[in-house]
Amino acid sequence: MKNARFALPLFVTAIGVLSVTVDVSNRTLDDWPQWRGKNRDGIATEKGLLKTWPAAGPPLAWKTTGAGEGYSSFSAAHGRLYTMGARGGTEFVMAFDAATGKKLWERESGRRFSNDQGDGPRGTPVVDGTQLYSLGASGDLTSIDSATGKVAWTINVLQKFGGSNIRWGLSESPLVLQDRILVNAGGRGASIVAIKKTDGSEIWRSGDDEAGYSSAVSATVGGIPMAVFFTDAKALGVDTRDGRHLWSYARAANRTANIATPIIRGNKVFISSDYRTGAGLVELTASGKTMTAKEIYFTNEMRNHHASSILIGDHLYGFSSAILTAMKFDDGQVAWKDRSVGKGSMVFADDRLYLYSERGTVAIAEANPAAYKEHGRFQLTVGSSPTWSHPVIANGKLFLRDQDNIYAYDVRAK
Repeated sequence: MKNARFALPLFVTAIGVLSVTVDVSNRTLDDWPQWRGKNRDGIATEKGLLKTWPAAGPPLAWKTTGAGEGYSSFSAAHGRLYTMGARGGTEFVMAFDAATGKKLWERESGRRFSNDQGDGPRGTPVVDGTQLYSLGASGDLTSIDSATGKVAWTINVLQKFGGSNIRWGLSESPLVLQDRILVNAGGRGASIVAIKKTDGSEIWRSGDDEAGYSSAVSATVGGIPMAVFFTDAKALGVDTRDGRHLWSYARAANRTANIATPIIRGNKVFISSDYRTGAGLVELTASGKTMTAKEIYFTNEMRNHHASSILIGDHLYGFSSAILTAMKFDDGQVAWKDRSVGKGSMVFADDRLYLYSERGTVAIAEANPAAYKEHGRFQLTVGSSPTWSHPVIANGKLFLRDQDNIYAYDVRAK
């Protein structure tokens, strides 16, 4: 296995850094309004970004504090950066100016979650039009005006639907679809619930599984609008209109923590977990109102822990526990493995993977099935807690978080 941990960036030579001429006439910048981006797939649509980094990394646009404790990532829209954090006994939702890092507002959003793996919220707020929806680690679901921070309504999904909190706290980023919000509340008879966006009232409830740590995705298969959840026990699909159970698949689940977001392409769904488990690809077939799931393959070669894989072309790129792995989506064949930055998370933009290790190492590499090719890295000075907040690319900036600290790097090609 090739180890690129100490490899020099490809643009560094014995006589210095090569100059690069970049055509930015086709530059495209965009928002990142929810967990894993617009389509919940970890892919940014941006173009005209740096393909290689200087030795010290891309320019730091700004750094600020005030995010509080927690592992929440970011959503970015309307020139604002949104996240969640805890101080004292309270969790907060907050907005920062994406251009300067100035805090614009913050609002209380529920009781602080505390445990042995770091306190505070884990989920990422969702921007939907003028509203922001957040789910705290203690189950507080809140609707907030994204410009002013004014709270429209709040409910506690554990109390409302009879669920119990899970060991490391609810970590889901809610799924917003048309007029409703879907959440894995984990109650008996109310595992998956749909809540009305306008007032927080119930639309439907379904299933008996306890909550997992994963966030749902949606797709339409065979004319059926479907949401895919990864609960504490299994991956499953429900009809988003009425909560009707469509299919389930348990082999890729473990009984400790199912975290990674499922990946859907067409009628195929990829599900993965760590804790010595692995990943499965299932093919869905719809017939009238019913749907079946058939396993295409199961593999131990991709064990996603807290970070989900990203599907680029025909290949998945993901951290199999601590090893970055490229694997063919359709058959599970491994293209390569590399130690890269160590265990971490990533996003994809403009032909590059942006890698962020849980120890503060940041790197940029090609999404190339032929080999791991790194094009720069730098190191953040971080605290004792792992850097589990996932990176975000939005409007020409790379946003990173280490607990209370937020960093914004300018990754636009000049």
